[in-house]
Amino acid sequence: MLERLANHSFFCFLDGYSWYHHISIHPEDQSKATFTCPYGTYAYRRMSFALCNAPASLQRCMMSIFLDMIEDIMEVFMDDFSVYGNTFGHCLQNLNKVLQRYQEKDLVLNWETCHFMVCEGMVLGHRVSK
Repeated sequence: MLERLANHSFFCFLDGYSWYHHISIHPEDQSKATFTCPYGTYAYRRMSFALCNAPASLQRCMMSIFLDMIEDIMEVFMDDFSVYGNTFGHCLQNLNKVLQRYQEKDLVLNWETCHFMVCEGMVLGHRVSK
Protein backbone atom coordinates (compact mmCIF):
# COMPACT_ATOMS: atom_id res chain seq x y z
CA MET A 1 0.00 0.00 0.00
CA LEU A 2 2.79 2.44 0.89
CA GLU A 3 4.60 1.73 -2.38
CA ARG A 4 1.44 2.47 -4.39
CA LEU A 5 0.99 5.77 -2.56
CA ALA A 6 4.60 6.88 -2.91
CA ASN A 7 4.44 7.33 -6.69
CA HIS A 8 1.93 10.19 -6.64
CA SER A 9 2.21 13.96 -6.22
CA PHE A 10 -1.10 14.86 -4.56
CA PHE A 11 -3.05 13.21 -1.76
CA CYS A 12 -6.28 13.53 0.17
CA PHE A 13 -6.35 11.82 3.56
CA LEU A 14 -9.89 11.09 4.74
CA ASP A 15 -10.94 9.92 8.18
CA GLY A 16 -14.21 8.08 8.75
CA TYR A 17 -16.46 8.97 11.67
CA SER A 18 -17.91 6.21 13.91
CA TRP A 19 -17.92 3.70 11.08
CA TYR A 20 -18.31 0.70 13.33
CA HIS A 21 -21.75 2.00 14.21
CA HIS A 22 -22.80 2.00 10.53
CA ILE A 23 -22.70 -1.80 10.41
CA SER A 24 -25.90 -3.49 11.59
CA ILE A 25 -25.79 -6.77 13.50
CA HIS A 26 -28.32 -9.30 12.24
CA PRO A 27 -31.14 -9.72 14.81
CA GLU A 28 -30.39 -13.43 15.20
CA ASP A 29 -26.77 -12.61 16.08
CA GLN A 30 -27.44 -9.78 18.53
CA SER A 31 -27.58 -12.22 21.45
CA LYS A 32 -23.92 -13.04 20.75
CA ALA A 33 -23.05 -9.41 21.46
CA THR A 34 -24.82 -9.25 24.82
CA PHE A 35 -23.25 -7.49 27.78
CA THR A 36 -24.30 -7.03 31.39
CA CYS A 37 -24.08 -3.94 33.56
CA PRO A 38 -25.64 -2.93 36.90
CA TYR A 39 -28.77 -1.68 35.10
CA GLY A 40 -29.50 -4.83 33.12
CA THR A 41 -28.47 -6.96 30.17
CA TYR A 42 -28.16 -5.36 26.74
CA ALA A 43 -27.28 -6.47 23.22
CA TYR A 44 -25.69 -4.38 20.52
CA ARG A 45 -27.79 -3.67 17.42
CA ARG A 46 -24.84 -2.09 15.63
CA MET A 47 -21.21 -3.14 15.48
CA SER A 48 -19.12 -2.05 18.46
CA PHE A 49 -15.37 -1.55 18.38
CA ALA A 50 -15.14 -3.82 21.43
CA LEU A 51 -16.41 -6.92 19.60
CA CYS A 52 -13.85 -9.59 18.76
CA ASN A 53 -14.08 -9.52 14.96
CA ALA A 54 -15.13 -5.89 14.58
CA PRO A 55 -11.91 -4.63 12.94
CA ALA A 56 -11.89 -7.43 10.35
CA SER A 57 -15.61 -6.91 9.68
CA LEU A 58 -15.09 -3.19 9.16
CA GLN A 59 -12.16 -3.76 6.79
CA ARG A 60 -14.19 -6.27 4.73
CA CYS A 61 -17.10 -3.84 4.60
CA MET A 62 -14.91 -0.95 3.40
CA MET A 63 -13.19 -3.18 0.85
CA SER A 64 -16.54 -4.25 -0.58
CA ILE A 65 -17.82 -0.67 -0.83
CA PHE A 66 -14.70 0.69 -2.54
CA LEU A 67 -13.50 -2.47 -4.33
CA ASP A 68 -13.47 -0.92 -7.81
CA MET A 69 -11.38 2.06 -6.62
CA ILE A 70 -8.81 0.43 -4.34
CA GLU A 71 -5.28 0.23 -5.79
CA ASP A 72 -6.42 2.46 -8.67
CA ILE A 73 -7.31 5.83 -7.15
CA MET A 74 -7.30 5.15 -3.40
CA GLU A 75 -6.15 2.96 -0.53
CA VAL A 76 -8.15 2.04 2.57
CA PHE A 77 -7.17 0.86 6.03
CA MET A 78 -10.09 0.53 8.43
CA ASP A 79 -11.68 4.00 8.43
CA ASP A 80 -8.66 5.86 7.00
CA PHE A 81 -8.63 6.54 3.28
CA SER A 82 -5.89 7.87 1.04
CA VAL A 83 -6.97 9.24 -2.35
CA TYR A 84 -4.17 10.08 -4.76
CA GLY A 85 -3.30 11.43 -8.19
CA ASN A 86 -0.30 12.45 -10.27
CA THR A 87 -1.66 15.93 -10.92
CA PHE A 88 -3.84 18.30 -8.93
CA GLY A 89 -6.71 17.84 -11.41
CA HIS A 90 -6.38 14.06 -11.45
CA CYS A 91 -6.42 13.90 -7.64
CA LEU A 92 -9.46 16.20 -7.57
CA GLN A 93 -11.32 13.91 -10.02
CA ASN A 94 -10.48 10.89 -7.88
CA LEU A 95 -11.62 12.67 -4.73
CA ASN A 96 -14.91 13.49 -6.45
CA LYS A 97 -15.48 9.79 -7.28
CA VAL A 98 -14.73 8.72 -3.71
CA LEU A 99 -16.95 11.40 -2.16
CA GLN A 100 -19.82 10.41 -4.47
CA ARG A 101 -19.50 6.84 -3.17
CA TYR A 102 -19.49 8.16 0.40
CA GLN A 103 -22.71 10.01 -0.35
CA GLU A 104 -24.33 6.97 -2.03
CA LYS A 105 -23.57 4.78 1.01
CA ASP A 106 -24.46 7.44 3.63
CA LEU A 107 -20.98 7.36 5.14
CA VAL A 108 -19.73 10.19 7.34
CA LEU A 109 -16.30 11.83 7.51
CA ASN A 110 -14.59 13.49 10.43
CA TRP A 111 -13.84 16.73 8.56
CA GLU A 112 -11.60 18.05 11.33
CA THR A 113 -9.00 15.35 10.70
CA CYS A 114 -9.20 15.18 6.89
CA HIS A 115 -6.47 16.72 4.71
CA PHE A 116 -7.17 17.68 1.10
CA MET A 117 -4.83 18.16 -1.85
CA VAL A 118 -1.55 17.90 0.05
CA CYS A 119 1.86 16.86 -1.30
CA GLU A 120 2.75 14.61 1.64
CA GLY A 121 1.19 13.02 4.70
CA MET A 122 1.33 10.28 7.29
CA VAL A 123 -0.10 6.80 6.58
CA LEU A 124 0.25 4.01 9.14
CA GLY A 125 3.11 5.90 10.81
CA HIS A 126 5.03 6.46 7.55
CA ARG A 127 5.46 9.74 5.69
CA VAL A 128 4.38 9.37 2.04
CA SER A 129 5.19 11.76 -0.80
CA LYS A 130 6.33 11.70 -4.43
